Amino acid sequence: MFNMNKTLTIATRKSKLALWQSLYVKSKLEQLYPKLNIKIIKITTKGDKILNSPLSQIGGKGLFIKELEQAILDKKANIAVHSVKDIPYKMPQGFSLAAILKRENPFDAFVSNNFSSIKNLPKSAKVGTCSTRRILQLKAIRPDLITLDLRGNINTRLEKLDNNQFDAIILACAGLIRLGLNNRITKQISPNQILPAVGQGAIGIEALTSDNHTLELLKPLADINTTCLINAERAMNQGLQGGCSSPIAGFATSDNNKLTLTGLVGNIATSTILKHTITGNITKAKELGTKLSDKLISQGAKDILK
Repeated sequence: MFNMNKTLTIATRKSKLALWQSLYVKSKLEQLYPKLNIKIIKITTKGDKILNSPLSQIGGKGLFIKELEQAILDKKANIAVHSVKDIPYKMPQGFSLAAILKRENPFDAFVSNNFSSIKNLPKSAKVGTCSTRRILQLKAIRPDLITLDLRGNINTRLEKLDNNQFDAIILACAGLIRLGLNNRITKQISPNQILPAVGQGAIGIEALTSDNHTLELLKPLADINTTCLINAERAMNQGLQGGCSSPIAGFATSDNNKLTLTGLVGNIATSTILKHTITGNITKAKELGTKLSDKLISQGAKDILK
């Protein structure tokens, strides 16, 4: 068991949302282990520094976690807290996704000060998002819309909307809810319109595979149902070998022991979209994810993703 006389150190990014997530994990651990001393260290990642280019052009969302992993390797931290959707499907050697917490609202949010929905936006309206997944699906609904790159933390993005740089922006519901900004959600977007990102809404804790004491400490934080759903989504993404910036969406739900997983891949340049749904027993979550990726590949997913 983890030595309670030692300090457990959490590595986190400096953004308000990242800090919220790390403080949330800290509070959960303190409830479980009242005598445990926990410290948080804030780190600026490459993804936080480069704000003038789309993520798809500078290396994807994995840029938000490398420095946190280095802090663990350097023994400056024991664990790192991430949004699961920022974690590449292939973990670096020696690291594991030690715990996935109960998922918050997994859907995307339509945010606008003047319009009530995507449907009600005027022709050629300006919509802010840096996600190829969102752009692909948005264009399928409204080809006339102008999508413009939107980077920065949640508050920065909202400020740009409030300064009339955009007619609307699209953000994850989970981030807005966690920061107490529910009132900014104009409309929750249906997954039939825009399917969420793999892992969206879930918090993941990363640790060294060899650090058995810390792994044991984190076990009670894992939500079994969320973990199964995320495992299915990530297995699909792994089968497709999709980077965090590829136009790929994956979303799983469960009803008793039945898991339903929908996957989507597309190409913005050609407006091509492939979408397929699979169901099976929740205990076979990873196998279902792999099966769905195989199905999408058989329909031409690899060519589309090129």
